[in-house]
Amino acid sequence: MRLVAGLGARPSADPAAVVALLRESVSTVDVVSLSTVDSRRDLAEAVAAEFGWAVVSYPPEALRAVDVPSPSARVAAAIGSPSVAEAAALLAAATPDGAAVLVSAKRSSPDATVAVAAPAPDVVVVGIGAGGEVSAKGLAALAEAEVVLGGPRQLELLPSSAAERIAWPSPLVPALPRLLAEQHGRRVCVLASGDPMYHGIGTTLVRLLGAAHVTALPHPSSASLACARLGWAVEDTEVVRDVAALRRHLHDGRRVLVLSAGRQTPADAWQILEESGFAESAVTILEDLGAPGERVHHDPAAAGPLNIVAVECRGPAGIAVVPGIEDSRYDSDGQLTKREIRAVTLAALGPRPGELLWDVGAGSGSIGIEWMRAHRACRAIAFERDPARAERVRRNATAFGVPGLHLVVGAAPEALERQPAPDAIFIGGGFTAPGVFDACWNALKPGGRLVVNAVTVESERLVAELQQRYGGELTRIAVNRAAPVGGFLAWRPMLPVTQWVVHT
Repeated sequence: MRLVAGLGARPSADPAAVVALLRESVSTVDVVSLSTVDSRRDLAEAVAAEFGWAVVSYPPEALRAVDVPSPSARVAAAIGSPSVAEAAALLAAATPDGAAVLVSAKRSSPDATVAVAAPAPDVVVVGIGAGGEVSAKGLAALAEAEVVLGGPRQLELLPSSAAERIAWPSPLVPALPRLLAEQHGRRVCVLASGDPMYHGIGTTLVRLLGAAHVTALPHPSSASLACARLGWAVEDTEVVRDVAALRRHLHDGRRVLVLSAGRQTPADAWQILEESGFAESAVTILEDLGAPGERVHHDPAAAGPLNIVAVECRGPAGIAVVPGIEDSRYDSDGQLTKREIRAVTLAALGPRPGELLWDVGAGSGSIGIEWMRAHRACRAIAFERDPARAERVRRNATAFGVPGLHLVVGAAPEALERQPAPDAIFIGGGFTAPGVFDACWNALKPGGRLVVNAVTVESERLVAELQQRYGGELTRIAVNRAAPVGGFLAWRPMLPVTQWVVHT
């Protein structure tokens, strides 16, 4: 396999230290060249001389055009491209007739970062039904393939052919780039259940290779087949891949399909319905859709491995979809942004589909949770230094149906390092700690939003100083709640909050 190493480094990086990093990170005997940005070419040539590699370098604008998994706003400010090591490796490894993939996670030292890429083949993704049904175009692609990748059950459904058959390794996603790179130069087909681009392997392949290098030949998805059997309108039906996400869609009268992970999923769904007050919901289990042994029933205990769970929700109104969920619904030790402040804060953060939030000093996790509930494509990372509170964040995320909330246990600013660049940041705790604001500000994408809620005199003082330097808007938020005083009601003030909203 032909590997290309990419190098990003500080101007002061020592060639010997970079050589040591490369020896730790990659089998150097398989590397044929070292790639970097033009401004680091001299360093790359000094390093490459140790191994006898060729060197190729690119201007920042060429690297900026490469889509990478971990862009950095700090690198963009220093170099003019949000990635050097990953982008340079991918650019140098790509061939005229195929894409390139990163075959391992990038490795870093204090002064340098290296990434390793390899050329990969174009692939045809063929949708296959539960009984082995394939479209005419899919059959033609499989007949021409030299290698077919897929699950063991799918591979067994294919008629005999000369193509090599390779079953997916487990876990799949970490192994997929290297597996693809090993097939470079061959005609490759990938088997996918139903529609490859609907919660399927096709989207993963596009993310790795780019849309120009993936051809999808779909079969009807299990969700479409389930809706057809039930008489449900596909456009009005929610579909979730993780049964834990069912909670966020529980609203009286809604219809939800859970793409099952196996025999246990129907029972897990039933338990969630009972715990959430939706035990009266109608649950239908559809198995082996499209196969001769297709079965539709209502018994979670009798579920087979290939099933999809259909839920027609019957129960209370469910949790509101707008920010400002009742405080009492959260598991909290008191470190909770109260609902009125939370609603104003989420409005200031302005979640948009697909955007990433950093919730720094997450406490009970309410800001990140309600950010993710704004849209199914919204993503969030919660940073919390206290392990007990971090576990509470995890429980709250599960309870509110957003199990995808990523949790980092550790103190800022150290915990923020090497995380994906965010579109928005909320600093709820630890704002006055040295380096926290600078790390957050430098990490934000261009046009990003940063929101700070200051309660203490010290944090208010720091907010005022930073607002003078960076601009933005200051708002004083005071909330009073009615509470009993003897036999009467009186207004009890909550701690006032000074909110600073600033855009990069």
